Amino acid sequence: MIPLERGQLLVMRVRAFALALAVFAAAAVGEALLHEKGVVPRGAITLPVLVPLLWLVAISPARRFRAWGYQRTQDELHVRHGILTEIETVVPLDRVQHIDIAQGPLERACRVSRLVLHTAGTANSQVVVPGLSREAAESMRDDIRARIRQEAW
Repeated sequence: MIPLERGQLLVMRVRAFALALAVFAAAAVGEALLHEKGVVPRGAITLPVLVPLLWLVAISPARRFRAWGYQRTQDELHVRHGILTEIETVVPLDRVQHIDIAQGPLERACRVSRLVLHTAGTANSQVVVPGLSREAAESMRDDIRARIRQEAW
């Protein structure tokens, strides 16, 4: 399997940090309110919350990053991800209906894109490959599009 671009690791870390910051802020506000009423001492909520949040920011993104991979064969795209439950999705290229390349502001700053394949069917009809360079995403899109056009004739 081909690994994701390193910029995706930074995207994952920034998103994890933003989530951890929001959770920690909520815990701190809740603790401050309860401490003011004399219900809990300082640190009773924020300290226990801090350990899992540190894991979420420091360890989890790298593990999730390493778990991602993709491989394109002549007829299929294989996408693998997941730590506890490893998921491998196989997309038959003749089932692809259209293809998008997406980039949010954070992804643009880190120079990565997401390739989004829309397939026939309703369940799991959208397959996303994150962490591709813009050039790799465009090349894969163009190759798949050419194959789709060739199949139509």
